[in-house]
Amino acid sequence: MEKKVKRDILTLQGFYLFVFFGIGSLFPLLSVYLSEVEKLNGYQIGLILSIGPVVMIFFQPFWGMLADMKNIHNRLLTITTSITGFAALGYLLFEEFLLFLIVATFLAIFQSAIIPLSDSISLKYTSNAGVNYGNVRLFGSLGFGLAVFVMGRLSEWNPQVIFYAFFLTLVIAALFSKKMPKESYDRPNSLLSGMKDLIKMKKFLVFLGVTFMIFGPNLANNFYFSLFVEDRGGTYTGIGIAFLIAVLSEIPFMKAAGSWIHRLGLLQVALIASLVSLIRWVFYFTEPALALIYASAVIQGFSLGLFIPAGLQYIRDITPSHITATAVTIYSAVGNGLGNWFFTFIGGVIFEEFSIYVVYLFFAALTLVGVLLTVWLLQDDKRTSAETSIQ
Repeated sequence: MEKKVKRDILTLQGFYLFVFFGIGSLFPLLSVYLSEVEKLNGYQIGLILSIGPVVMIFFQPFWGMLADMKNIHNRLLTITTSITGFAALGYLLFEEFLLFLIVATFLAIFQSAIIPLSDSISLKYTSNAGVNYGNVRLFGSLGFGLAVFVMGRLSEWNPQVIFYAFFLTLVIAALFSKKMPKESYDRPNSLLSGMKDLIKMKKFLVFLGVTFMIFGPNLANNFYFSLFVEDRGGTYTGIGIAFLIAVLSEIPFMKAAGSWIHRLGLLQVALIASLVSLIRWVFYFTEPALALIYASAVIQGFSLGLFIPAGLQYIRDITPSHITATAVTIYSAVGNGLGNWFFTFIGGVIFEEFSIYVVYLFFAALTLVGVLLTVWLLQDDKRTSAETSIQ
């Protein structure tokens, strides 16, 4: 690999490492800070934490369309990353719930641009350079895992350190983004033209459904897994270790994703990841022993570690290059935003009315729909290939 490509890859890896270290520093510990330091009640904390997924639904497509139309992907990423870092300091400046809500909304608006835009840039570059995207994205999992472990200990010394760490690491990430490789993009005719093109694409819409059904439960599990472990007799220390195992286990699977995709195909790998998720939710519904639950944390690495790179590369392959950022941001909004919010909200209702085990049965049922949609896409590809070969 030539020196320039190595330098560019290191830049992309550095960006993901610092961005996800910041995310892992703040969001897993924010609810504890708001409860123990600011003395907010459960309803207030729930409203603040739910702002992010809702904002993503509306703002992620906007950032993607703006980047595609103006061809300012790198500059927009630098600006939004910097503003996001500064926005988190607002939690240290105010003491009232409504002001915290404003800070959370402002932060979420700009944070919603970071991952989709960086994914769009990284996907395009790694594709052109012939590099495995998973080798870049795995540094995000590494950063998040390290942050959960390190900041959990530091926050016992001073809870406010989570905001300073988030600010510092995102400023560093913004510096990395300025050095990211700049790719040329064909511009769509208008802000909404890219959206109109995507709505006409059957495969894109169906895969959005797959993403909603597969990604949504995996993200909602971040809220319910601790309740599940606690119900099975686990401790908070055990919960933290399980989360660390789950996040770090994504790294080897992301590294292997490229070779899996090359041998099996994008949709085939996405299907394997979806089936693994389905098995995990069914397993949790059976009320397994605590030791088996801790051991099963590795399954998250298997499912998300494969689905994240396969899903993003599939979106890139089926959409025109001039609207890649728009497609990726819509894809992210459906999975990280709408899916996250829907499964977290409905899961809460089911948990209140029934039990945590029925929540996982609900996750399994909807994941099965995602598996079936993936099978349909595979069959549609086979039909299309057969028709092409006949012609």
